[in-house]
Amino acid sequence: TQLGCAMGCKFCCTATLGFKRNLSTGEIVSQVIYPLKHFTDKNITNVVFMGMGEPLLNYENLINAISILRDDLGPSMSRRKITVSTCGIVPAIANLYRDAEVGLAVSLNAPTDEIRSKIMPINKKYPLKELVGALKKYPLPKRSRITIEYVLLKGVNDRIDDAKALLKTLAGTRMKVNLIPFNPWPGAGFEAPAAEDVLAFQNYLRAHHGGVMIRKERGKDIMAACGQLAGGKK
Repeated sequence: TQLGCAMGCKFCCTATLGFKRNLSTGEIVSQVIYPLKHFTDKNITNVVFMGMGEPLLNYENLINAISILRDDLGPSMSRRKITVSTCGIVPAIANLYRDAEVGLAVSLNAPTDEIRSKIMPINKKYPLKELVGALKKYPLPKRSRITIEYVLLKGVNDRIDDAKALLKTLAGTRMKVNLIPFNPWPGAGFEAPAAEDVLAFQNYLRAHHGGVMIRKERGKDIMAACGQLAGGKK
């Protein structure tokens, strides 16, 4: 939804680009129309609005794009197949379901304000109490849950104590957790956690909550995995 990103998350290579501009409605929709038209042998069923950029900071074009994707004269996608991911723009979260009736994913990445503010500057404006409060009010359909995206950083947020704190912070939220081991990039200043620590984190959450998975890595070999997108920097 954007070229570059203004959020400045410390672990994300895209943040090094800075913010360039918002994409138009047409540019956003074309990212769905193109593969639907040219890869007819693929069963493309779901759309997630996520990085690069913060979708909820290009709100009008985001909502217009979702409307086109859901329209019977367009791809006619089900609202259950569309998800918007945000780093936590609280005022826009309150309006999203009213305007688009889509699923919600939140890039949380930390169990406490202390840790989150160090790696995600947006937390200083919208701290966890406000963010989690907005998630609890999000009008989910039955059997639907909010996806909590959690990038695991070695020695920062990957301990069992962090898993315990995460469940405490999110208590009462209808959610599932998507664990994302950090994808390294030059100059990042962070390391990927050990595989055994990732599994231990997952197992603790699974034992005490249930809905948790580890995201399968795709594109890491060409610096195109989650948090590595900065191909436009040059």
